[in-house]
Amino acid sequence: MLNNRIIPTLLLHEGGLVKTRKFKNPKYVGDPINAIRIFNDKEVDELILLDIDASREGRGPNLEALAEIAGECFMPLCYGGGIRTLEMAARIFDCGVEKVCLQSSAIDDPGLITQIASRFGSQAVVLSVDVKRDWLRTAKLYQSRSGKTAPMAWTEFMRIGVAAGAGEVMLNAVDRDGEQSGYDIELIRQATALIEVPLIAAGGAGKLTDFKAAIDAGASACAAGAMFVFYGPHRAVLITYPHYADLEQIVGVKQ
Repeated sequence: MLNNRIIPTLLLHEGGLVKTRKFKNPKYVGDPINAIRIFNDKEVDELILLDIDASREGRGPNLEALAEIAGECFMPLCYGGGIRTLEMAARIFDCGVEKVCLQSSAIDDPGLITQIASRFGSQAVVLSVDVKRDWLRTAKLYQSRSGKTAPMAWTEFMRIGVAAGAGEVMLNAVDRDGEQSGYDIELIRQATALIEVPLIAAGGAGKLTDFKAAIDAGASACAAGAMFVFYGPHRAVLITYPHYADLEQIVGVKQ
């Protein structure tokens, strides 16, 4: 087993999989079930699936589709999008999902984190913290639901979410999403200095050494999207995953 998880992140949009750039301009990359089967064959350790429409449209997840996806998934699955109540989280876990990822609902009511963590355990709750830099490069909390920055500091939102019971934080650099230019190392260092729970770095992975840089900065795991669904300078769609031996060289293995 690898020392650090390297996690593909898949985005659901209008029933298909897409990849965004800076949270905009979703490009279709394929069918969810086909992608899941490819990652099964690659023996991926964990998978994150985010419905990028649900919260913005004010609806819950498509439970029928989610159950089908989870049924095909041989690795632990984390799902986010449209989770607003404890009951909805319970139905998602009943579909075979191991973790839920919260953002919009956690901004509205951090108590939901506590409710879910109390019933299913902190390890089942991932807090999604999206951060966008302004023209002065000041890091601001970004609300994917509204497409705008929030008045609350991202560090405060992260602190509140962890205190409420989130067992893990996914820190996503909006400006680097889909750019494959490397993670925001400064953000990762700042975040890991403030929390004691594991942190998943997201936004910017383009090569294997980007994973090492994020882990060296304090990340416990690395998530990536574009790196696993595009190939070459023209971003041709090709769903893939690094060879295990190559990842061993980067992150090492547990003894």
